[in-house]
Amino acid sequence: MLRKALFLVLFASLLSGCRKPVAPATTSSTAVPATFHLRGKVVSTDASHVTIDGEAIPGFMAAMTMPYKLKDPIVATELHPGDRITATVLADKDGEYFSNVRLDDIVIISQARPDYKPAVQYHVPKAGDEVPDFKLLNQSDRTIRFSQFKGKVLLLTFIYTRCPIADYCLRMSHNFAEVDQALAADPELYKQTHLLSISFDPAYDTPKVLRSYGGAYTGKYTNEKFLHWDFAVPSKKDLPAITQYFDVGVTPGDSNTLNHSLSTVLIGKDGKVIAWYPTNEWKPADIVAQMKQAAGV
Repeated sequence: MLRKALFLVLFASLLSGCRKPVAPATTSSTAVPATFHLRGKVVSTDASHVTIDGEAIPGFMAAMTMPYKLKDPIVATELHPGDRITATVLADKDGEYFSNVRLDDIVIISQARPDYKPAVQYHVPKAGDEVPDFKLLNQSDRTIRFSQFKGKVLLLTFIYTRCPIADYCLRMSHNFAEVDQALAADPELYKQTHLLSISFDPAYDTPKVLRSYGGAYTGKYTNEKFLHWDFAVPSKKDLPAITQYFDVGVTPGDSNTLNHSLSTVLIGKDGKVIAWYPTNEWKPADIVAQMKQAAGV
């Protein structure tokens, strides 16, 4: 991504980090969010939020320093302390409160360091990308590699078992369980597909923990054989390479939580990316249809 430009306009789908929102939580709504204009200076960033020393926003808040979640967390890698920005603040109205406050349409109007280069370069998966042969340790304490899934359509996502947010890891795992059940209803399709949930928490998510977590989501608990759905984790050493390749930002949060972005990827029988889903908005039925098409069933 170009850092020499003086502005950057963002237009991706809503995505927040795995942490509690700044404003009171609300249920999802189809109402058009209120919009406000923000000017301020970047104080810090994490995987999905930016803290801004902002000027007063008429009708919304006084001048203050506060964290905002990013509508597109990828932009966190493009922002650094001292940058002056303008942005659109989106906020859902919930009675007398505003909730789900996030930033969109960020424009860098002045860079603190024009020659700045991000310390970490994230790869954005694109259709046709050849996926490296990453190595993982699965729930059965066995080493698995991506190359062993060639010849099958592979659907993978990223989670960690301690994730407390319903719309993040929990939703991904529930969605995968629904996909798994739908695929099982078609024996021929089932044979030509595989699911893989990858943890980015190797310190806690041991094979034993992953086995318990996975068995709960398949509904077979200790009787689960894990023939169609693996739960696996890379080593601490290998973790940066796999999270950066699949564009997963992860930073430490409060109380043993992790702030993170989402990444779900569909990989073809040839080991190449078919589609990438960087949000939680994808539907299991749509994924099953894509997997069926990719499998040629």
